[in-house]
Amino acid sequence: MFVYPWMGIIANIPTTVQNGRNVGGSGSRLRDDLTNKGFNPLRVHPLWNRRGHSGFAIVEFRKEWDGFNNAIMFDKSFELEHCGKKDYFSPTRQSEKLYGWVARDDDYHTNGLVGEYLKNNGDLKSVSDKEAEDQRKASQLVTTLTNTLETKNLRLKEMESKYIEVRMSFRALMNEKDEIIKAYNEESKRMQENAHDHFKKISLEHEKMARKFSDQKTELEQREKELFDREAQNEAETRKLQHEKMMNEMATKEQKKADESMLRLAEEQKREKEKLHGQIIELEKQLDAKQALELEIQSMKGQLEVMQHIKGDGEMMQKMKAIQEQLKEKEEEWDGVEELYNTLVVLEREKNDELRDARKELIAGLNDISTNTRASIGVKRLGELDIKAFQIAAKRKYSGIQAKLKAAELCSQFQEYLRDANWHPFKILTDKDGNSKEILDEEDEQLKATKAEHGDEVYNAVVTAITEMNEYNPSGRYIQPEVWNFKQGKKATLKEGVDYLLKQWKQVKRKKH
Repeated sequence: MFVYPWMGIIANIPTTVQNGRNVGGSGSRLRDDLTNKGFNPLRVHPLWNRRGHSGFAIVEFRKEWDGFNNAIMFDKSFELEHCGKKDYFSPTRQSEKLYGWVARDDDYHTNGLVGEYLKNNGDLKSVSDKEAEDQRKASQLVTTLTNTLETKNLRLKEMESKYIEVRMSFRALMNEKDEIIKAYNEESKRMQENAHDHFKKISLEHEKMARKFSDQKTELEQREKELFDREAQNEAETRKLQHEKMMNEMATKEQKKADESMLRLAEEQKREKEKLHGQIIELEKQLDAKQALELEIQSMKGQLEVMQHIKGDGEMMQKMKAIQEQLKEKEEEWDGVEELYNTLVVLEREKNDELRDARKELIAGLNDISTNTRASIGVKRLGELDIKAFQIAAKRKYSGIQAKLKAAELCSQFQEYLRDANWHPFKILTDKDGNSKEILDEEDEQLKATKAEHGDEVYNAVVTAITEMNEYNPSGRYIQPEVWNFKQGKKATLKEGVDYLLKQWKQVKRKKH
């Protein structure tokens, strides 16, 4: 039975007498010393009595299994140096050495400051009790995540159905828009052709009348000449000739007025045509600038504006009225589609937030259960250095506990290097198609120095960690826990993580039965 949360005991701490009270080393300094040795304590709490420092201190470790592992390493380290619990209670105990051991049930039940502190701040628990508690937590997490995943899947299917419906509606709307634009272009072309034919017809009529009046004038002038040549012409014929001449002059004036009217009409037709052409060009610019249904609506408005400037018959007015009704329907339909689209966007964001929360819960649940190195699904701390590579490198130069301490020190030093945002050992390559890709710069001075000084194991561990940080957390440069598929070497999906927890839960359930 161990004291839980896991605790250690340090005894024989040197003390001195100052002002009638015993004074010893601070807890923070002891904690820093133990941290440098790789034991990672949370805090060190010196024990005091009425005379001052008692010479004892309690070391608190994390509640998880890595804390238990640190506590056992702490116990073995003192035991290897012959400074364990048995050595402390031995008659040959040395007064200048520190002694330490893991707190167990006999320490818990002892009288004095140590036993009193352990009873007030911890309980007794065996390893099997801790494992059973972790299994209960995992079972509860599996049940919660399974229910959450089923609910999210149902909502996701509803969203997919709504998305398909909106996409089909939008596609039909775009087809209608294309048909209306095509009809508009054909109508504009027909109107231009009609205007051109009308102007050509007026020009031909004008030329015909001009030739007719010219022929009549020539004939009258010839007859007048003949009448003057003939002296036997009577007065009636003379008056008739004068009358016909006057009528010819009046017809000439009318022809002149008709010519001027024709020219004005031609100028007006030309201006109308230029105006219509300018409006068509403007509408084409608007059609190019707008998107989707907005383009269709602006096109309809432009067509109505053109029709209002050119006076038409009843059929043209009916077309204008039909286009106005279509425009009103499309605007109402656009408002409905836009409102539905905004609703779906909000729903999608909510579902993404819920799935992200579920993934965080899954990571927490996988962290609570015991670590299995052969498991296919687990939590990988992306960007964290592999301590085994540094242990291999340290064993080539050191031995025993010194090799472990040097490995931990070197690993901690390189982990600080990885957090430096100014160190970016990557370069960008661009292929012939213009596609860019970021790859590791093997000529980086820091990487080359690491490989030369510490070997391939440390080099590969550093390359793996910096690559993971650059891919999954380039801005923060800190260790990122993630659900990982160790078999495939990639991030695991939420479904894979939940399936793995279900499998573990079923195995535990079968063992109990």
